[in-house]
Amino acid sequence: MNNIPGKILFDRHEIDRRVNELAEEIGHDYTGKDMVVVGILKVAFMFFADLIRRLPNQPAIDFARLASYGSDSTGSGSVEIRKDIEISIEGRDVLIIEDIIDTGITVNAFIEQLKKRRPRSLRVCTLLDKRERREVELPVDYAGFIIDGGFVVGYGLDYDEKYRCLPDIYILDEERLSGGGL
Repeated sequence: MNNIPGKILFDRHEIDRRVNELAEEIGHDYTGKDMVVVGILKVAFMFFADLIRRLPNQPAIDFARLASYGSDSTGSGSVEIRKDIEISIEGRDVLIIEDIIDTGITVNAFIEQLKKRRPRSLRVCTLLDKRERREVELPVDYAGFIIDGGFVVGYGLDYDEKYRCLPDIYILDEERLSGGGL
């Protein structure tokens, strides 16, 4: 089996540089604040870990697991919270860290749930922002890279639980999306 799933979109060095820049910007914006960082599992775990280790402040950390994709390459349109956050966010400054935002439906649904818990502020950071696919109005406060079409894998992003551990981000070959070469 060919272990290269497609063309490299961002290599590990570009990702590392951009994560450093995001950490600096976020660290500056959250200086002196009671920060809670919420990582979205499973896909954002690599980006999340790399980013929070570089933050100059020491945020509280929690995780949520949201589902809107199955084994398909397109969203299902419905959102399920499979694991909710466990710490109180009332009166705190919350930053959601996601791997990729395309339609915005999943993150928007999660934001609406979190707003009910009365955080002082609520912001979103994503590694990849597919703005051209946005179906709902969603403020993305920090975006690592803005990308167009294509299904991406690597650096935590997967296709049917494959390619998650690759250190670079690839645009998945169409033949793999159609079932060949997996």
